[in-house]
Amino acid sequence: MFSKSITKRATGKEKLDQVNQILTKLKTDLDQPKLSSKQRNQLLEELKVHGRVKENADPIFTEDGIRTLACYAFKSTNSQISQEALRCLANALLLEVKTRQILVNTGYAPNTAEKLKSEDRDDEFLTSRILFLMTYDTDLNYEMLVNKHQLAESINLALARHSKRYSKSSRRLSQIHSHPMDQMALSETLKLMFNITHFYPDLSDHFSKSIPHIFKILVRSKIPSPPLQAPINYLVNALINLDLEDKKGQQLKFLGMNAVFPKFDAKCNAEHLINILDNAIVAYTEKELDTTISPVLTLIRRVYEIAPENVKKYMEWLLLPTDEERSKPLGRSDTLSSSLLRLSTSAINTSLASSISAMMFELSGKDATKFVHNVGYGFASGFLVSNNIKMPENALEAHATSNSDPEKAIPVNPITGQRLDMEDLVEGEPMSQEEKEREAEKLFVLFERLKATGVVDVKNPVEEAYQSGRIEELPDEDVD
Repeated sequence: MFSKSITKRATGKEKLDQVNQILTKLKTDLDQPKLSSKQRNQLLEELKVHGRVKENADPIFTEDGIRTLACYAFKSTNSQISQEALRCLANALLLEVKTRQILVNTGYAPNTAEKLKSEDRDDEFLTSRILFLMTYDTDLNYEMLVNKHQLAESINLALARHSKRYSKSSRRLSQIHSHPMDQMALSETLKLMFNITHFYPDLSDHFSKSIPHIFKILVRSKIPSPPLQAPINYLVNALINLDLEDKKGQQLKFLGMNAVFPKFDAKCNAEHLINILDNAIVAYTEKELDTTISPVLTLIRRVYEIAPENVKKYMEWLLLPTDEERSKPLGRSDTLSSSLLRLSTSAINTSLASSISAMMFELSGKDATKFVHNVGYGFASGFLVSNNIKMPENALEAHATSNSDPEKAIPVNPITGQRLDMEDLVEGEPMSQEEKEREAEKLFVLFERLKATGVVDVKNPVEEAYQSGRIEELPDEDVD
C-alpha cells in the first residue's frame, strides 16, 4: 500500500527512510519483477515528490539511485513509468550537479538522445531538459550524439512539429488553445539547441533546417507583455549562433532561399525583431534592459549585417531618427530611435549603451561623418572617442537634413540634431563681464580636454583669440 499523503508529510529521518525503501523496492523489481505497472508508477510518483527538495533525499543522488531511475526511464515500455522516472531524473540533475556526470557515466546519455526521437511532447520536454542540464559540468560528447544518434535531426523535427501549430490557417487556434506543455517543450528544446551551438559551434550547420521554423514561430506569435518571456526569449537566443548568412548553402539546399529574408516578404523577420525591441524598451525598467534586450540587439545587428540593400534601408528607417523627429533635439521624442539614443548614454547599463551606439554606427555604414549626421555629435562623440575613431573635420558644422530635394533641405544643429529653424530663441538679460569670463573659462577647459584625447585636432578658440589680440586683460581696478 502506497500513500501520497504520507509522502507529502514526511520530513527528516522519516523522509530519508521512505526514500531508501522506495529505491530498494524499485531496484529489487528490476532484478526480480513482481510489482504491477500501477505499483511501479506509484512508487516513482512518491519518489518524485521526495526528490523535489534535496534535503533527506540523498539516496536519489547516488550512482545507485541514478542508475535505477535511468533503467526505468529508458528501458520501460510503459510510457507512464518511463516519464515518471524521467521526471525524477530531471529533478535530480537540476538539484544536484554531480548527478549529471553520474548519468553520463552510466552510459545512458545516448538513450536520452534516442528518446528525443519520440513525438510525445512530455518525452520532448523531459529529454530536452535532461540533455540541456548535461551540457553543464559533464564530459558528455555532443558531437557523438549528433553524428551517431541524430540528436540535431531530432531537434529539427521537434521544431518543425511546433511550427505546424503556427500555420496561417490554425494561427488563432494555436495561440489561444495551445497546451502549456507544448510551450514548455518548445522552450526546453530551444535552450538545448542554444547550448549545443554555443559550446560546439562546429555543429551549428546541423541546425540550419530549423531557421525557417524558428522565425515562423517567432513572427506568428503574438508579442506578449512583457515581450521577452518564454518562449520568445528562447527563440531569439536560438537564432544567434546559427548560420543566418548561409555560408555553407544549407538553407539554399533545403529551402531554395535564405530563410532570414523569405521571398514572400524579405523584410518581415527583421521588422518583427525590431517590433519586439520596441515593445521591450517600454515594458522593462532600465536596470532590467541590459539582460533582456541585449540578445535582440545582437540578433538585429547580425541580420542587418547580412541583409540585402532594400532590407537594410528599411531597418535604417525603423531604427534611425527621421527628419520629422528633428523638430526637437534628438532623443526628446517618444519614438524607438529616441529611446535607443537615450539608452546609448545610460550610466547604469554601460554594455547595453555601447551595443546600441555600435548598432547606430553600423546603421550609418560605419562612416563617422554619416554617424554624426544621423544621431548628432552629442550622441556620437562618446562612441567615436572610446573606439579611437577619427572625428570628422566638419563634425561641428551645421549640415542639412537628409531630404532628397536640395531646395527643401534644412540646416541641422550638429550637436543636438535639431533643425536650426525649430530651435527656441532664448531672450534674456545680456551677460555681465564676470559671466562672460566664466563662460570663456569653461569653453577653454572643454577644448583643452578635447585636444587631449588626440582624436580630433582642434584649435582652442579662446586661446586663438587671446593670441590674435582680440582679448585683453583688464587691470584689477577696472570696474566697467
